[in-house]
Amino acid sequence: MSMSDSAIMLRRNFKHTVRNPVTLFNALLMPIVMMLMFVYVFGDAFSVGGTYVDYATPGMIMMAISYGLSATATAVNSDMTKGIINRFKVMDVSRGAVLTGHVVSTVVRTVVVLAAVIGVAFLMGFSPNATFPQWLAVIGVLLLTVFAVSWLTIALGLAAKTAESAGFATVPLIMLPFFSSAIVPAEKMGPGIREFAEYQPFTPIIESVRGFLNGTPSNGHTIAAIAWSVGIAAVGYLWARAKFSKRA
Repeated sequence: MSMSDSAIMLRRNFKHTVRNPVTLFNALLMPIVMMLMFVYVFGDAFSVGGTYVDYATPGMIMMAISYGLSATATAVNSDMTKGIINRFKVMDVSRGAVLTGHVVSTVVRTVVVLAAVIGVAFLMGFSPNATFPQWLAVIGVLLLTVFAVSWLTIALGLAAKTAESAGFATVPLIMLPFFSSAIVPAEKMGPGIREFAEYQPFTPIIESVRGFLNGTPSNGHTIAAIAWSVGIAAVGYLWARAKFSKRA
């Protein structure tokens, strides 16, 4: 019953996404626009020891993950504030399926976006050296990251008072890649910002993906990326369940 309910919630959330052009723009077009801008407009200004598109692609992937989160937070909050949860209770829909449906729909939507971003990167000259197992590792790290930030985003949406504030609550997650090694190496940043970039969660994720794509994986960055993702997922899940139980 729970799996069936989750599938219904997934189909519902997917239809909402397709019918919302702003969501589609933020999730799909904006990351591609950002990638075009950074590579073609600012790329020559950065010295990264290779072609800038190869360096920037992992960072643009992280930005693509972040840009789609506000839609999830807003959708979750709308479900809580517009009475839809009470209707589901009358229909005997599993309460856990509501949250699971949002997680799965966010993961599916983000996977589509990442495929589009990587496709555009190849058109722009992206030339990874990753082997097949390393590509599988990239997919694994990214899926774990999306899963983790999805739960955290759902918790933020449940904690917010309104749909507008729920969308605003994801702004730090959207901005975090800009203060990481996504655009330039952390060591080229000024004091203070450099330390923040080195020790925030998105940098090891980006560096792990970058290492696999370059064919030079870093065990340290990968372990840190997995640890951060597992920690974020655990905090997000427990927080989301607690908030959902309280509000529902």
